[in-house]
Amino acid sequence: MPEPRTVEPANLRVVATGLRFPEGPVAMADGSVIVTEIAAGRLTRVRPDGTTEVVAETGGGPNGAAIGPDGAMYVTNNGGCFDFHERMGMLFPGSPPLPSWPGHGSLQRVDLVTGETTALYEACDGNPLRAPNDLVFDRDGGIWFTDHGVREGRRSDRTGIYYAAADGSSITEAIFPLDAPNGIGLSPAGDKLYSAETHTGRLWAWDVTAPGTVGGDNPFGPGGGTPIYDPGGYMLYDSLAVDGEGWVCVATLVHGGITAVSPDGTEAERIPLADPLTTNICFGADGTAFATLSGTGALVAFDWHRTPGTLVFNA
Repeated sequence: MPEPRTVEPANLRVVATGLRFPEGPVAMADGSVIVTEIAAGRLTRVRPDGTTEVVAETGGGPNGAAIGPDGAMYVTNNGGCFDFHERMGMLFPGSPPLPSWPGHGSLQRVDLVTGETTALYEACDGNPLRAPNDLVFDRDGGIWFTDHGVREGRRSDRTGIYYAAADGSSITEAIFPLDAPNGIGLSPAGDKLYSAETHTGRLWAWDVTAPGTVGGDNPFGPGGGTPIYDPGGYMLYDSLAVDGEGWVCVATLVHGGITAVSPDGTEAERIPLADPLTTNICFGADGTAFATLSGTGALVAFDWHRTPGTLVFNA
């Protein structure tokens, strides 16, 4: 794998602090950014001046978020599968807080006007959604989302990637098995699906052959997928976004920052950020990148050095 070149974040600034393990940033049309606060069980709007307001109390552990075709926010909720601990001045997620964790999470719909939260899916084919993590909408209005699963003592879940209708009418297990799939995204043309595994540090790619269906030429990969990048060393992958030029931008744990990988995996960049628990990234229409620094509870912004990604549905 190519060694990543370092790209320092330009015009780096702190937008907000005091958030409780923020994730799932979504840049809104009014200049605000909506984030999930996993440790607080809520959806929060961050204004450009850094002030915050609660949009919805989702309960559990809201993780990823995305605007749907109806203007509502859709949230992958891990069900509250982490027990959080303060260490070294940062917040760290730990093992499931048994017995308070119900053993499953859900995919939720949140009305951004009223805050009403509805659980659309809690299982697929009789199998509980253990800890849904990240999601992305395709142009047909379907939802691709990952189930990260949990690790309890000496046990670790085998989970995968799902495809679901936004109206709650259908859900299918599209890819199985993966090892703690976390971030998920689509190429600008919608013909490639990407997902990052946390513990292996692998970035996978599949050809999208139809809504909810993938394929590939690798007979050993789940669903025919191909691992296009593995950074080596002890780096764990979290959530991701795809920029306007097709680079897959993966929040990278331990080393702290964003790993940006070219569409074919032949080039890579490292954008360092000052938190080993950098968990997600999104893009604003003006070329701004927003990243969640979950350990320190901050949302930061910086100028993206390529064409930023765009939302499938307007916010």
